[in-house]
Amino acid sequence: MSEAKQITKNAKSNLAFAFACLPTQRRTDMVQLYAFCRIVDDLADSPDIPMDEKLAGLQNWEQCFSESPPQDLTQTQKNILEIRERYRIDNQLFLDLVAGCHSDLQPSRRFADWEDLKKYTYQVASCVGLISIKIFGCQHPDSEKYAVNLGHALQLTNILRDVGEDLSDNLRIYIPENDMIRFQYSERDLVGRVHDGRFIAMMQYISERAEYYYHEAEKHFHQQDAKALRSSEAMRKIYHGILKKMQADNFQVFHQRYTLSKPKKVWLLLTSLAGW
Repeated sequence: MSEAKQITKNAKSNLAFAFACLPTQRRTDMVQLYAFCRIVDDLADSPDIPMDEKLAGLQNWEQCFSESPPQDLTQTQKNILEIRERYRIDNQLFLDLVAGCHSDLQPSRRFADWEDLKKYTYQVASCVGLISIKIFGCQHPDSEKYAVNLGHALQLTNILRDVGEDLSDNLRIYIPENDMIRFQYSERDLVGRVHDGRFIAMMQYISERAEYYYHEAEKHFHQQDAKALRSSEAMRKIYHGILKKMQADNFQVFHQRYTLSKPKKVWLLLTSLAGW
């Protein structure tokens, strides 16, 4: 089994689950893309990797996308560069994605407001979407807007779901300071895992922001690319389902990680294949 396939299999991600919608070559290329995303994300987040190795690893990926990439590229790096050329993908998207992961090396970083956080969600999620639609074979200009908006929605859903886990990981906080101020909920409250009316209202407010971007993505879904976007639609339905589940449960994110059952995900995958 290739490194990319092993990484995707081990991750058990909703993103990887949705790749079943794709034709063989495009599915293979998405597995390679997912492996790349997983590798750079682990370099940023894994507590088992020393900081100097993280920095060197991310710098190596930055060099991979430079005008003069190193001669000793890994197989995954070679595969990603081939994919970039095959689908004529803007090189800056890869650099922006690595930059977003690089910013996670500063766990004390805080986001002032949504506009500040939005730059980050663009880098780590919307850029992945913009790369993906090229691999999917999208043609209509609206699909780029679809990808950007869906990226924001998916990453906001991840942020809401992972509040507790991020606190356990060097006190990472992705909730904007302005949102906490709005609901008079302090960083001290968050670190103390205070789950009260203020917290629920704040999380609901941010989830409505995610809902807006899910709606914007749907609005820019164009029938010309309906077949190409079946995989993305499966992801949209799965992550939106997770968001709805959190909302219905008053965001018990300090005590559990929200997921959908495998039968539910299979059903959503089938509805996407059918174009429902």
